Amino acid sequence: MAILDWLALHWVAGLLLVAYIAALMYNALQGRRASTTVSGYYVGGRQLGGFAIGVSFFATYASTNSYIGHAGKGYDYGLPWLVMAFMLVLFTYISWRWIGPRTRRLAASFDALTLPDFLAGRFLGDDDQPRHPLRISAGLVIVFCSLLYLIAVFKGAGHLFALFFDISYETAVMLALLIVVIYTSVGGFVSVVRTDVIQGALMVIGAAMMFYFVTQAAGGVGAIADLAEQPEREFLFDWNGGIPLVVLLGVALSGSLKLIVDPRQLSRFYALQDERAAKQGLWVAVIGLALVQGCLYPIGIYAHLLLDNVSDTDLIVPTLINNAAVFPLWAADFLFVAIVAAAMSSIDSVLLVAASTAYKNVLAPFTETAKPLAWTRGLVVLFALVAALVALDPPGDILQLTIFSGSLYAACFFPAVVLGLYWSKGNARAVLGSMIVGLLALLAWLALQLNVLLHEVFPALLLSLVTYVILSSISTERTAIEHTAQ
Repeated sequence: MAILDWLALHWVAGLLLVAYIAALMYNALQGRRASTTVSGYYVGGRQLGGFAIGVSFFATYASTNSYIGHAGKGYDYGLPWLVMAFMLVLFTYISWRWIGPRTRRLAASFDALTLPDFLAGRFLGDDDQPRHPLRISAGLVIVFCSLLYLIAVFKGAGHLFALFFDISYETAVMLALLIVVIYTSVGGFVSVVRTDVIQGALMVIGAAMMFYFVTQAAGGVGAIADLAEQPEREFLFDWNGGIPLVVLLGVALSGSLKLIVDPRQLSRFYALQDERAAKQGLWVAVIGLALVQGCLYPIGIYAHLLLDNVSDTDLIVPTLINNAAVFPLWAADFLFVAIVAAAMSSIDSVLLVAASTAYKNVLAPFTETAKPLAWTRGLVVLFALVAALVALDPPGDILQLTIFSGSLYAACFFPAVVLGLYWSKGNARAVLGSMIVGLLALLAWLALQLNVLLHEVFPALLLSLVTYVILSSISTERTAIEHTAQ
């Protein structure tokens, strides 16, 4: 009876969920037909168009981390939090304008299917070996960061499912796990991108609806001026109020750099079919992300006019969606499905990158098997299960987990990816050195609790860059950089 009662009340959500899940399964079957080879399963055979990849790029990034974690954080950080939304759009443009085209060409020339493949092709050349420390260490970093990110997304999805279905958080997380594992493991990259196109449309509409209904319930867009007159809310308009500006800039930088060095974002460039697709995808990705972030980031600020005594900002959006005074039932139902789509669009991409990298660059060099796709699909299931179980008692909130993974990616891969494209020098020793120094600097800064003064991404990235430049300059090794000039 409980299910029937829920369907009677939320029939819009029920119909949308059935249609959405049916689309997922259809795309999984279509993706399976295109995933008979490793290249097809990992990067769609490098034959995808710019529109689909552009949508997939912003849909993959704007997960529940944006809709729940980042949207709610404005409650604590105030108007300065909009800096991060601006940075994300800026770095999306930078990524597609200066990173994507060269990355696509190099990945094709090296036959790179993963970021460790790409680094090996660029920095090892004729000395490339499957068991080279560069490949394995890069693969391990990617797996670790991917698990952190997955935990954050499962946390957001769990809160949403729990409040909407009136079920326990633990059951909600397992429900999200079941849905995403089925279509990701079956369909591979083509399934993920095809689904992202649907999910991207839902996400743009959903973000616009969230902004409209929240601002209307708060008294209109101009109601934010009422907060400025409240002494206890002055911090919302102070550059160093909710968070020190230097720390905010670090948070924004570490989150934005993921758009340049995160393997799941870079993998989109590997799949582009040609230069024309890269140019088309640029504007699709930039405009899509700008629309989504511009609508979401003010939500937490307006929540001050609607909610009191918020202790966990990750619960702001789920709470508002379930508030009939804010969202009509039909709108809440649509938003629920839209945010589910946001969660799935990130989980599937991160799972695919983690599993493909773990198999191809960590396990395959030590394991003889004629079934690489079976191994990769198995790792999709394994990583999803591990992340979901840890999400039952996560080690931090959504923003903390995602920003730390972004800082780690930046410290380990920014010099190799960016300087590797535009500087003729560089070698495996420089890449490994910069990874080690960046990682140690990041952890040391956090251990000494210096992050309250300066965000850890700044010293870690600086030392990583310096290490890369020094080790590259004193080496005489030759690499395959001539391809970048083509």
